[in-house]
Amino acid sequence: MFTFWIVVALKMLKLAISIKNTLQAMKLTKTFKAFFESEKAGGLLLLFVTILSLSLANSSIQTDYIAFWKTPLGHHTITDWINDGLMAIFFLMIGLELEREIYDGELANIKNAALPIFGALGGMVVPAGIFLALNFGTITQNGAGIPMATDIAFAIGILSLLGNKVPASLKIFLTALAVIDDLGAIIVIAVFYTDSIAFLNLFYALAIWGFLFILNRRKVHNLIPYLLGGIGMWYFMLNSGIHATITGVILAFVIPFGDGGPQTSSYRLQHFLHNPVAFFILPLFAIANTGIPITGDWHEGLSHENSIGIIAGLVIGKPLGIWLFSFLAVTFGVCALPKELRWKDIVGAGMLGGIGFTMSIFITLLAFKNDGEEIINYSKIAILIASFLAGTLGFIWLKINLKAKKTKKKKAV
Repeated sequence: MFTFWIVVALKMLKLAISIKNTLQAMKLTKTFKAFFESEKAGGLLLLFVTILSLSLANSSIQTDYIAFWKTPLGHHTITDWINDGLMAIFFLMIGLELEREIYDGELANIKNAALPIFGALGGMVVPAGIFLALNFGTITQNGAGIPMATDIAFAIGILSLLGNKVPASLKIFLTALAVIDDLGAIIVIAVFYTDSIAFLNLFYALAIWGFLFILNRRKVHNLIPYLLGGIGMWYFMLNSGIHATITGVILAFVIPFGDGGPQTSSYRLQHFLHNPVAFFILPLFAIANTGIPITGDWHEGLSHENSIGIIAGLVIGKPLGIWLFSFLAVTFGVCALPKELRWKDIVGAGMLGGIGFTMSIFITLLAFKNDGEEIINYSKIAILIASFLAGTLGFIWLKINLKAKKTKKKKAV
């Protein structure tokens, strides 16, 4: 398994320069290019740190390595600070990207947005349905949100391996779908993974948000009050019972967007965050949460309904749901399939959507936080296997079909 992904990583590195040239030739927005590039390179780094973390967690320093991430810092462990603190910055960037897509990107035009919106909806509903069909009424039914997630960096990273054979519209579809998917994950976290609410702390967090909203309406563009207010919001949200990462998303929508130009607060913050998130926060999250000790009986957990639901949801449910809901939306005239795309391409994008990895692991930690390490580790192993299968199948499927499509075009000429 590791050998294949090491080869994939090397190919991704080799293709980085050529993909950049390809993107420049396409009629894509500057923002989209930057987002695509950072996510692609970030996927490469995620792959390496995951292999590294798994190796260290199963080496002679296993005990010390795993214990390190559980080291207390104040009232929380190192892993807690990463998952509750740094990941809020990741969700802030996702919120800013979503805001830009809504105001000035692929989601600004409802007809263009409809296809990835319906695809993302199917990519959440069908995997969750498959998981619940196997786990409803059990102690693991809380994990229904796990196969709903998509890891943008890995999905785009695998797509980039196919080089200039990939139509621009497919890259846009997959990226928009993954961003919408993240929004779905945020809603799931806020609604289904909140045990109890301390309403006074929630009130303080929302009061700060309201103050920042007033600053926005009064056209205050200095980022400092928004960032300081965001820290306060994060603290009160953390102590409210609602997951603190939600702060990042709601903060994004009060940061002034203006005309979306390079001098606006939203643009500057979004572009400032791209590299720290792609090359520090997400890799740190991955290395801290994939230190899984793999024992001789690790495969026993795969026979559990929870593991089967995760794997089936990501590998089967994702492509099925994305294709089915997209097909129904086009059939009923809600939107149209771009001319350069075929339904086989949508299926391939759906397969890559099954790479849940970091987002699925993040939801696992919330879903089973009170159920012990064993079920969390078994879930992580299932996520890694499912992500490997989805990425491999998606790559092979698209490689074959895009090659056949190119050959057919040449014959037609």
